[in-house]
Amino acid sequence: MTDRLPAADLPNMVASLRAERAEMLDFTSGLTDGDWSAPSAAAGWRIADVVAHIGATARSFYTPAGLRTIFAAGLEQVNEGPVGRRRGWSRSDVMAECQRAGRRAITLLGVVRRTPAARVRVPLAELGRHPLGLVIGGALVFDHHTHLRHDMAPALGRPVPPTDADRMRAVLTWMIAVLSNQVAQAPVAGLDARVALTLTGPGGGTWWFDEAGGLAPAGGAVAAHVTAPALTFPDWGTQRSSWRDRDVMITGDTDLAARFLDAVNVI
Repeated sequence: MTDRLPAADLPNMVASLRAERAEMLDFTSGLTDGDWSAPSAAAGWRIADVVAHIGATARSFYTPAGLRTIFAAGLEQVNEGPVGRRRGWSRSDVMAECQRAGRRAITLLGVVRRTPAARVRVPLAELGRHPLGLVIGGALVFDHHTHLRHDMAPALGRPVPPTDADRMRAVLTWMIAVLSNQVAQAPVAGLDARVALTLTGPGGGTWWFDEAGGLAPAGGAVAAHVTAPALTFPDWGTQRSSWRDRDVMITGDTDLAARFLDAVNVI
């Protein structure tokens, strides 16, 4: 459960979202019309569709459209609707919404983080309940970061934009919170013995997981320890690639660790 994990650093979330929005706008402004209509690495989506998704998601946090996400059975199905409705939009209209919605979402997060509402736990489809401030900041930083670096740039053969420790910390905070809820909802056999996950490099850290979800490292032992570069986690942690093909090291109970890693799929 997310309340067993350290609270999100919301000021960092605001700064990280601002930086990721700027990175996305800089990248998309340099695209050719051919790039805009080219396939992305997200199945069934063009580059234009990914940008439309980013804008529509940011907009959902301050419009009634967000209610559909809260009560939806599946997040991926909800995401398809707004993208489909924007397929007939011009590039300028898609970009205008992305710019406007991102700016308003940053403003909203800046206001919410200063109020008790930031700690109110809200549902987000199958991802479970999370504090509102974390939902706005974490989900949007993760969305910008992952789509840009794993669905857009590689598909176009362009260099992957750089990041930094603060932005990676925001991305990983969200991913670990979602993974915590997912593990609690569908426990991995044998996880009562605990698995430690260490992500090294920018924004990294160590988290423990048991059958109730994620928690900060505590006293006692773990049955297995998984170590991997933090920069690769948004790729294999979303099952865009297999953890078996990445630089993931396991010590201890390899069977338990493998079962745990096979279940990791942060949407």
